[in-house]
Amino acid sequence: MEINLESTWKSVLAELKLTVSEGIFNTYVKPTSLSGVVAVGDKRLLCEIGCQSAYIKDILEKRYWGQISQLLNHLTDKECELVFLVQAQRSKGTEVQSVGPLFEEKTTTPERLHQTRLKPHLTFDNYAVGTSNQMAYAAATAVAKDPGQAYNPLFIHGGVGVGKTHLMQAIGLALLSAGEDRILFCTSEEFTNDLVEGIRNKSTDKVRSKYRRLKLLLIDDIQFIAGRATVQEEFFHTFNSLLSETSQIVMTSDRPPAEINKLEERLRSRFGAGMVVDIGPADEELRTAILLIKSRQKNIELPIELAKFVAQHLTGLRELEGFLVRLSSEILLTKQAPSIELVEKLLKVTHPTNGRVRIITVVEVINLISNYYGVGIQQLKGDRRTRSIAWPRQILMHLLRTDLKLPFDEVGRLIGGRDHTTVMHANTKVTQEAAINSDFQTQLQSLRKQLLINGGQTS
Repeated sequence: MEINLESTWKSVLAELKLTVSEGIFNTYVKPTSLSGVVAVGDKRLLCEIGCQSAYIKDILEKRYWGQISQLLNHLTDKECELVFLVQAQRSKGTEVQSVGPLFEEKTTTPERLHQTRLKPHLTFDNYAVGTSNQMAYAAATAVAKDPGQAYNPLFIHGGVGVGKTHLMQAIGLALLSAGEDRILFCTSEEFTNDLVEGIRNKSTDKVRSKYRRLKLLLIDDIQFIAGRATVQEEFFHTFNSLLSETSQIVMTSDRPPAEINKLEERLRSRFGAGMVVDIGPADEELRTAILLIKSRQKNIELPIELAKFVAQHLTGLRELEGFLVRLSSEILLTKQAPSIELVEKLLKVTHPTNGRVRIITVVEVINLISNYYGVGIQQLKGDRRTRSIAWPRQILMHLLRTDLKLPFDEVGRLIGGRDHTTVMHANTKVTQEAAINSDFQTQLQSLRKQLLINGGQTS
């Protein structure tokens, strides 16, 4: 039977859209096509799935192979085998469909960008989506499509360098490209400075007009107005004025409204009255995607395996950006393409002096944590929850999961028969701490270096 590739794949996408988040769908699933189908006997089909990048191909193969296969089986009434291929051009007469922009774009001039304080590269298309930020991404795209109605205000909180500002700017760029120009991005410090200047020059009416005429106010690091009575008073009235005109307000902070000290209760209440979403630390998969996106922006051809290697060694997004700056400089100076040797040099990765790669065992990791923190092995596997024991235990679970790549269930079994959710919680907690605490991040790197060099023996 003849299969219409386009309509068949549209049906697959429609089904997948119902089962995954909008962020995951737009990032990984939508940029694909059914680029070819070959009959293998009477009952089997070989289906070629075109992907725009090696990273998307890898994600689909790992996460959605079974789901896509079942959908194609049902639609074609045959047993379908899948082949995922990276394709940017036509294959066998079939064109892999490119993904259009998330929002219809109009001309965005440099003058408009300057007036609104928006950066042209901080778009939704350049924002990598993973489990730690998919809720915030979904809320932001909803606001961009229906400003003033969906989630007003939108309050995004999270640690340093997790992508809060990028997401907020993406909302602004989406509305700017759609023709709205009453947009302003500013920090809470800039709002404060404007107000101070207005009071000093007796021009507060001008300052109020600047902010209250907006259709979209994007204010970064709102926590810094806490404790400033005059600033909070003015922002309270600006906030109310914008909401009364159904203008959209988006704020970012390093913590949720309930945890901002010295913030007036009336503001705390209003900030939490809309949508409050958090962005957690990026996992290895998301860090890899971010590296690939940012390297393309810098015109660096970074192979996916090298990106994964870097993501395994760097947990902070600011660190990733710093690494790319160093890599770009090194490429310009040496005229050499990215290689594992160059990446290891920039990351200062060391290997054993004999040049052989060590195979790290579970026992070595357990011994390392026991010796490093002075906690007995039986205590690590036991039930005591005092911080002096529980925290090393969580670090142990994190290393077994991330460095030895053991399944959550297996880590739980090794550490006293714990449930996989306990291991997931420990892994997340350690990752979050490493993202915001540079001292602990250094400590983790030291532990990994000891494992690599001497199998966990500490001096």
